[in-house]
Amino acid sequence: MRVISCNVNGLRSAYRKGFLGWAKAQDADFICLQEIKAQDADLQAEYFQLPGYQLYTHCADRKGYSGVAIYSKHLPDSVMRGLGWPCADEEGRYLELNIKGLKIASIYFPSGTSGDHRQALKYEFMSNYYERFLKTYQTSSQPVIICGDWNIAHQAIDLKNWRVNQKNSGFLPEERAWLDQLFEDECWVDAFRQCNTQAEEYSWWTYRGQARARNVGWRIDYQIISRALKEQIINAVIDRSEVFSDHAPLVFDYAYSPFAECVD
Repeated sequence: MRVISCNVNGLRSAYRKGFLGWAKAQDADFICLQEIKAQDADLQAEYFQLPGYQLYTHCADRKGYSGVAIYSKHLPDSVMRGLGWPCADEEGRYLELNIKGLKIASIYFPSGTSGDHRQALKYEFMSNYYERFLKTYQTSSQPVIICGDWNIAHQAIDLKNWRVNQKNSGFLPEERAWLDQLFEDECWVDAFRQCNTQAEEYSWWTYRGQARARNVGWRIDYQIISRALKEQIINAVIDRSEVFSDHAPLVFDYAYSPFAECVD
C-alpha cells in the first residue's frame, strides 16, 4: 500500500507545476494533501480530478486559505471532516477516511510564526488533538496513518539551523516535548525515522535565500502511524526530485494493505 503526503501550498499552483502528472505516475492508494487553498465548489472542476481516484476535502471557511484533501483509490466506509473545535473545523485542518479497519487522515497543524495569538491556538490544537484522538488510540490495535504538516521539527537532526531556532515556533521546547510524549513507549511512530536516521533529510524550505538549493530546511511533514504498523513500513522517502511547493512530498510504502485479495 502506497501513501503519499504533501503540503501543496495551493492546489492550483501545484498543478501548474506538474503535480497531477507526478501523482498519476506514483500509483498510490492515498494522496493526502494540506494547504490546498481551494473551496469545494472549485474542486468539482475537471481540472482537479485524478482518474481512478475519488477526491475528499475539508476546506476552510475563508477562501484561499488552509484546507486539506485526500485522493483515494478506495471507497471509504465513513468520512470525518473536522475535529470539533473552531481552529480545526473553520480553518479546514482535518480530514479522516475509515476504510476496512484502516484509519487514514490528512492534518494541517497551525503555525505559530505570525504571533503569540496563533502560537496559543497551536498549543490548543495540539492539546485537544492529543486528548480527544491520539490518547484514545494508544492502546488500540487499529492501523492508523496520520499524514500531514505538523509544523514541528522534532529533534536537532530535523532542521539545519537548530541552535538559532530554539526560541522560534516550530522548534520550541514545549512543541518538541509534545512529540516526545507522542512517541513515548512507541504508542505512535514517526514512520520516516523508523527507516531513515540520516541528517539533512528535510521536507520544507523557506523561499528566501535559496534555502532549498542549499538544503537549509526543516522536517515538519510526517506520516505518524499507530504501533500496529511499525513493522509494516517497507520504504519511506522525501521526494525532492521535483518542486511543486515549498514542501516536498512524502512517499511511503507499507506491507500492510486491507485491499489485498485473498489467495486460496
